[in-house]
Amino acid sequence: MDKKKIAVPLVCHGHSRPVVDLFYSPVTPDGFFLISASKDSSPMLRNGETGDWIGTFEGHKGAVWSVCLDTNALRAASASADFSAKVWDALTGDVLHSFEHKHIVRACAFSEDTHLLLTGGVEKVLRIYDLNRPDAPPREVDKSPGSVRTVTWMHSDQTILSSCTDMGGVRLWDVRSGKIVQTLETKSSVTSAEVSQDGRYITTADGSTVKFWDANHYGLVKSYNMPCTVESASLEPKYGNKFVAGGEDMWVRVFNFHTGDEIACNKGHHGPVHCVRFSPGGESYASGSEDGTIRIWLTGPLTHDGTEPFAANGSVGKVKVTAEDVSRKIEGFQIAEEGKTKEKETGKE
Repeated sequence: MDKKKIAVPLVCHGHSRPVVDLFYSPVTPDGFFLISASKDSSPMLRNGETGDWIGTFEGHKGAVWSVCLDTNALRAASASADFSAKVWDALTGDVLHSFEHKHIVRACAFSEDTHLLLTGGVEKVLRIYDLNRPDAPPREVDKSPGSVRTVTWMHSDQTILSSCTDMGGVRLWDVRSGKIVQTLETKSSVTSAEVSQDGRYITTADGSTVKFWDANHYGLVKSYNMPCTVESASLEPKYGNKFVAGGEDMWVRVFNFHTGDEIACNKGHHGPVHCVRFSPGGESYASGSEDGTIRIWLTGPLTHDGTEPFAANGSVGKVKVTAEDVSRKIEGFQIAEEGKTKEKETGKE
């Protein structure tokens, strides 16, 4: 097999425990943002492009399993093992609302119109909170058949998608009727479910397969077997010609969407990869790991054919963020001349 190029990620330190969820905001007038959930109970907000730390949300008393930002990146939400979901002011870090649950809250998601917050967890109940009337009791849709692992909105907030920790499949609820209208069958528990930016596909990771489903007709479009058990997968949002997946072998792999061929394999994490997500413009993707770090991997110049170079030693010059920017912005991480970088990388292995 031909030797793959070594990618140089931006390494984001700060969490003291495993990073279990990542979420990118859409592009806003102020750029785009990345929020991370960790078992250390303190979600962190970063500049999505540079990885620079912006702030930490302090207030949870247990592991935080899920985080998200609203469409304008003005509010954050988090779901925690302390039996609560919190909504935060993303500019000040203040808690705006704290919604108490009767058990661990595993997942949360803002509606696209930013008015609603969806939560789910070990209680097997999906709740919809009206953020304009935070004191009103939440609306509950039909119960989930198992402990809720993931939740997300689709179809302009008309449909809810959710998967369970203890059984396979992804279920879809009609928000209006509150009833399950469709199940996407999988063998293993779905640990990651993402609706593509253009609304065409649902990307799921279950066991050692990554599947792509038609988000409107619900048919299975593609299913690829992975080299190991993968916990998370994300489709490139701009052209949709590649996807990333990460899992228990600690590597972050990039695959061709059309063929399933591996394009790149990024090594650097020192523990299983729990979450991977593409940035909203597809120019980079982030991975969060058991090792407590977030790594932001730069994609090469985007083209339609899926063969573009990745941000490796050979193509650092082509990446939008220059090497000087990166070394200046990422604390304690320097990109030297090409030769030295190679020495540094091989010295790590």
